[in-house]
Formats: sequence, structure tokens, C-alpha cells
Amino acid sequence: MTGAQEPGRAGIVDAHHHLWVRARHPQPWIDPVTMAAIDADFEPADLAPLARAAGVTATVVVQSIASDTETVDLLGVAAEDTLVSGVVGWVDLTADDVPDRLDRLRAARGGDRLVGIRHLVQSETDPAYLDRPDVRRGIAAVGAAGLVFDLLVRQHQLPMAARLTRDLPEVSFVLDHLAKPALGRPEMAEWSRDLLSLAASPNTTAKLSGLVTEVPLPHWTPEDLRQAVEDALDAFGPDRLMFGSDWPVCLLASSYQRWVDTLAELLDGRDGTGSVWGETARRVYGLAAS
Repeated sequence: MTGAQEPGRAGIVDAHHHLWVRARHPQPWIDPVTMAAIDADFEPADLAPLARAAGVTATVVVQSIASDTETVDLLGVAAEDTLVSGVVGWVDLTADDVPDRLDRLRAARGGDRLVGIRHLVQSETDPAYLDRPDVRRGIAAVGAAGLVFDLLVRQHQLPMAARLTRDLPEVSFVLDHLAKPALGRPEMAEWSRDLLSLAASPNTTAKLSGLVTEVPLPHWTPEDLRQAVEDALDAFGPDRLMFGSDWPVCLLASSYQRWVDTLAELLDGRDGTGSVWGETARRVYGLAAS
């Protein structure tokens, strides 16, 4: 962990994790057989000791279902929990009143912790979803409200995401999970090319998160992730990358601490990577110092 702790004078920011209580917000995407490790409720008290042990002093909790009521509840958590500094929520981007919906979220308890909006684009079957005028109008409204838009896309959707970021330069975008690259497969070459295209938009940053669950092996090593991290550093530079745990989803392949230690190992020896552990997230999401 020394690699992660060295730059963490102000504390590490975990820029991507989830929380859910299924009785209130069901998570139908969780398969109880193949995803048994996360077929449970995950609350702030479960995260706190893991974050503390890793040197994390602030987090950004991210929506997991298309529900504005989930966002309201996450804002309520942020209002009470000293660890959660920001919320990336959800609104219906195609609605005619996106600005009003954002205002209502900000008026809710903890609404000052709303830092971004995300939609589950990875699940959309329309290959031109982010090209649609109604969707783009909604995303533009997110940017006009001073909020970040998190891009949850898969590798094949990167060209569409790149078009969006070029066409909406006034919006700040964050790529989640590096678009879930095809680790160890020939398609990685296409991913590297398309990641560079996205990174050419200066209004875009990315999260080093969600990689361990993309390794197509039952057992993985840091070397299985090295190309993705190296390519991301070359494309974005450390000042446009941020650490995210993707907890509890990461538990499908790794403990919280193991991912922190693995990323520290992969960043070791690269100049300027201290910003990955907190500065980038604080700047992009406008988080208060922790």
C-alpha cells in the first residue's frame, strides 16, 4: 500500500463505489448464482472500515439502477455520512424537464452533494443512443447545471462516446471503468485506438476502476491489468485519471484492499500519478477537501 499512501496527504478519494439495500431498491442485474459474492445489501457501515484501512477519506457513490428515488436516498446517505462526499445520480435524460428534475434533486436533503449524473448506456441496444437529439439535450442540461456526466459504456461504444464528447465540449465527462476493455484478447488493439480518440477531447477524464471483473480468468495477477492501465496513462495522463474501487462489484474478483494495492503497484514508477489518488476526483467532481 505504500504506493497509494505516498501521494495521499489529503487522503485518497474513492471516486466510484455503490451502496444498496435491496428491499428498498432491488438490483435485478445481480445473478444470485454467478454473483453470489454481491447478492447482499451494502451500506456505509460496511464500506467504512475497508476505506479507512486503505487510506480513503472521501468517496463518490454512484447510482446502480435507473431510479431517481435511489438518487434521493443516496443524497440522504451523503448528508449523514462523513465519508461520502459526492453522489453521481440518475435522471431520465429523454425527459422534457431535465433541468427541473435536477433542481428537485438538489433541493432534496443532501442535494448539495450531487456532483454528476449517469445512465446505464452499456445496456442500451440502440447503437446510436448517445447520438440521439433527445439524449444529447438531456446531457447538455446536465452540463449546464454544472454537473459531470459519467459515461458507462462498453468498448464497442467508445466511438459513439467520443463523438458525444467532441460535440458537447461544454460538458465535463468521466469515463467509467475505462469502457470495460477486452483484457487479454485481440480486441484490445481496437480499445486502445478508440480510447485515444476519446481522450483527445480535453473535457473528458477517466476512472481506473472496474478492471478486475473484466479479466477472463478465474485467477488474475497485476500483469493481466497492466496494458489497460499503461494505455490509459498514455492516453489521458495521470492528471485526467482517478482511482475508483467499484466496490462492492469488485468483490466478484478482488477484495477492496487488493485492488488498491494492485493499482499502486501498476502506477509505481510513473511520474505524476499522485493525482490519480485524489486530486483529479476533487477537481473534476468539485469535492470539498477531505
